[in-house]
Amino acid sequence: MIRVIAFRLLQFPLVLAVIYLTTFMLVWVVPGSPFGRAERKLDPIAEQAMKERFHADSWKSFLAYYPIQVITKGDFGRSMQYQEWSVTDIIKVSLPVSVTLGIFALTIGTIFGVMIGTLAAVNRGGLFDWLSLTIALIGISIPSFVVAALLLATFTGRFGLFPIGGCGGFREMVLPAVALSLAPLAYIARLTRISMLDVLGSDFVRTARAKGLSRFTVIWKHCLRNAFLPVLSYLGPAAAATFVGSFVVETVFSIPGLGQHFVNSVKNRDQTLILGTVMIYSVFLLTFNLLVDIAYSFVDPRIDITAKSSS
Repeated sequence: MIRVIAFRLLQFPLVLAVIYLTTFMLVWVVPGSPFGRAERKLDPIAEQAMKERFHADSWKSFLAYYPIQVITKGDFGRSMQYQEWSVTDIIKVSLPVSVTLGIFALTIGTIFGVMIGTLAAVNRGGLFDWLSLTIALIGISIPSFVVAALLLATFTGRFGLFPIGGCGGFREMVLPAVALSLAPLAYIARLTRISMLDVLGSDFVRTARAKGLSRFTVIWKHCLRNAFLPVLSYLGPAAAATFVGSFVVETVFSIPGLGQHFVNSVKNRDQTLILGTVMIYSVFLLTFNLLVDIAYSFVDPRIDITAKSSS
């Protein structure tokens, strides 16, 4: 396993380099300038001076400066829009907010998704099974920003149960986390239900019941452990999708997370901030996928992540 982990870690720099260059190419070809405004154009001489200051006067100058700074110092440079702030400082302040929100949402989606999927499989064809399928369909079909807008209008405007904006406490995170968790909850519920239906028909389940084990122990201890593997496969991409989905949700709820800065950087064509946020989210995606592969061997020791032939 150590060799597999080491090999995957050695792949990270190459993958991140490809992501950096691809993102830079897409950002660079977009028309417009990060130093001016649509309603007020910057003086050409001043704009040229700003481009030289940020090494953005040509693509060669940009790539000759920033990648070296990122590799040697971990510095993405200064934001072209918030010039008094460096991209690294913005990430340090806003990333913990997004991570907290993402973990909260993924926890809600995983716990309730597994519970709903398991109960639906146990009560196959019953009322709860049909309700779970309806919830899954709604969760998959409705975008998170629509759910966020509905929750915002219902629980903050009319009833005033939750505050709007900020990240100071639990109450500020509840509605954004619920909005983000609905999609992964729906997928996890469907995966758990399908996998549990397959496991419940296995021979070891009948054997466990014949030995006198309680129905609760058989379902929640033995069956769920085997049925959880497809869910575990989904958690890596789901974690990254939850963080990416927070872009719009953070904007809707006025949460000062990294997603809000990413949205603003795209609108303002802030090249350094776009690259910084994309690289951070890419690191999260690669890390989550690696952790999922490692977790396989702990959930089911029969799985060999080294993919060696048994012959």
